[in-house]
Amino acid sequence: MPRILAIDFGLKRTGLAVTDPLQIIATALDTVPSDTVIPFLQQYFKKEEVTEIVLGYPRTLRNEDTDMTEPVRKLSATLQNLFPGKKLILLDERFTSVLAQRTLLASGTKKKDRQVKGNVDKVSATILLQDYMNSKH
Repeated sequence: MPRILAIDFGLKRTGLAVTDPLQIIATALDTVPSDTVIPFLQQYFKKEEVTEIVLGYPRTLRNEDTDMTEPVRKLSATLQNLFPGKKLILLDERFTSVLAQRTLLASGTKKKDRQVKGNVDKVSATILLQDYMNSKH
């Protein structure tokens, strides 16, 4: 069974998460510099079968655009052009970073490791992916 991949895009870093082949568990994959996310995905898709991409879509509490909405729209268009065979899902990502920080704290992660922004990005992508998987059932 193919995997589902989630992307928590940021201007500097992008968090990635992926399901297991049975699509039961969402796991942090990596954090990559945002300017390398496309080459990273191209390489990853050569090694792993992925049929769906979940892209975090930033909105405010009033359901308005944020400063990150337009860059995510551009990434969305790029993903659709480069990977037309993959289903692209835009998923509201409100609160994922807050939940990621709380998750790292609750899991006993050391303060030094919680302050590594890349860790928050990976966990945010994992939460995004888990939310998507939960919504499918």
